[in-house]
Amino acid sequence: MRFSYAESMVDPSYYTALARAAEAAGFDSFVIPESILYPRDSDTCYPYVEGGGREFLDDKPFIDPFCLASSLAAVTERLRFVTFVVKLPLRHPVLAAKQAASVSVLSNGRFALGVGLSPWPEDYEACGQAWHARGRRMDEQIEIIDGLCAGGYFEYQGEFYNLVPVKITPVPARRLPILIGGHAPAALERAARWDGWLHAGSEPERLGEMVSSLLARRSELGRQHEPFEIHVISLDGYSRSGCLQLEEMGVTDVIVGFRDAYQPGPDTESLQTKLDAIARFGDTVIAAL
Repeated sequence: MRFSYAESMVDPSYYTALARAAEAAGFDSFVIPESILYPRDSDTCYPYVEGGGREFLDDKPFIDPFCLASSLAAVTERLRFVTFVVKLPLRHPVLAAKQAASVSVLSNGRFALGVGLSPWPEDYEACGQAWHARGRRMDEQIEIIDGLCAGGYFEYQGEFYNLVPVKITPVPARRLPILIGGHAPAALERAARWDGWLHAGSEPERLGEMVSSLLARRSELGRQHEPFEIHVISLDGYSRSGCLQLEEMGVTDVIVGFRDAYQPGPDTESLQTKLDAIARFGDTVIAAL
């Protein structure tokens, strides 16, 4: 079992110390979420919190995930960074490929690109991107990113994107893992076809069902023996026995955080409180496994 540390919407000056502490405690990864903007007027909902309100995001500090991953990779040696998730359809895939490849190269391969669909139409409107067909568009974007990051000239003809042969330099020495976030059937199907799945933390009663369906679909695709990551948020991840149950289920990575980031208002925890929680978890859970 591997462990990913989750902390966000905090004082940006905390991140260096948090990443170093997570690495020292035995965490394998640091997950980095994305929020691009906060609209003054909105009647849309966030599907992964009770009630669907998005007020918890108001005035919360978010650093661009590509920038933050690069910064933290520079002050760590082993820790991996996973975007959780980049809202891919808001970007052009060639630019996203360049950003992802750059972070992977600068981090010596310690980067995985987690992608998903923003639940808010306002994000799409502000970025000049269509809300309609965003899922099909993301499918093409992923193929383009994968192709460009493999190195050499790559061309593409699709429903939404067409590329003459182009290449980007440099590219990662090893293949860039692409992980998919989301609970909808289309998201699970997309995840099964790529390198892993990122669980959003809601619907705990469906976790076993979703993991089983992913693994079954991998078998149907003949890819059951290829590397595949399943990152989950679960209360079972906070104990040794719970981690063993998750591992038996097929989970590869547990995402662990020590506060409820979905509460409105500023984060009031001190940096030392966060560092103590990281060290305690490393001593009591990670070391026991």
